[in-house]
This record gives sequence, structure tokens and C-alpha cells, in this order.
Amino acid sequence: MFLNSYETIYILKPDVTDEINLSLVNYYKTIIKQNGGQNIFVQHRGRRHLSYNITHYYDGIYVQVNYRGSGELVKLLEKSMRLNENIIRYLTVKQDILQNVHIY
Repeated sequence: MFLNSYETIYILKPDVTDEINLSLVNYYKTIIKQNGGQNIFVQHRGRRHLSYNITHYYDGIYVQVNYRGSGELVKLLEKSMRLNENIIRYLTVKQDILQNVHIY
């Protein structure tokens, strides 16, 4: 089965504690692993000011997750994020992996 590379970034409410943040990261890592995802890499991007307010929040905590998986996995992950009250925005993009690229 061919797995695509994806990058998901989600923004947490600024009042979320570190414990909740870590539990969400572990929860999403578990979902990815249980549904056939591989090469999971999580980066905490920290608190940043938003360009515009989202549901009355001006700051957010950014978390980036890179992984390999199927389109069904992305649907499941995004549905879970949509229903989570601590997440104010999320975005998943498919990454193109360039293989055998020669730069001259």
C-alpha cells in the first residue's frame, strides 16, 4: 500500500495547559499509528500572534505533525480535530517527495 506524506498544523487555544497539549499530541500520534501511519514527527512551534482574531483569540499555540499515511487517515484525523474544543484551526497539506532530483 502506497502512503503519501502529509503535514498537519493545528492551532490550540492560548489558554491550553502543557499537560493538555502533550496529551493531544500523544492522542494524535496514537491515531496515526493505529491507522497505518508511519514516520511521525512532531514539532511544537510555540505560541504565536495570529494575523486576525479567530473566535476572539489573538494568540495560539502551533503544533506541526509530519507523517506518512493514507487519505482515510487524514479524514479521520481532521474529523477528530474538528470536534476538539481546544483546537481553533487545523490544516493538512500533502507533501510531494521529490526523488531522484538532480540539481545542476
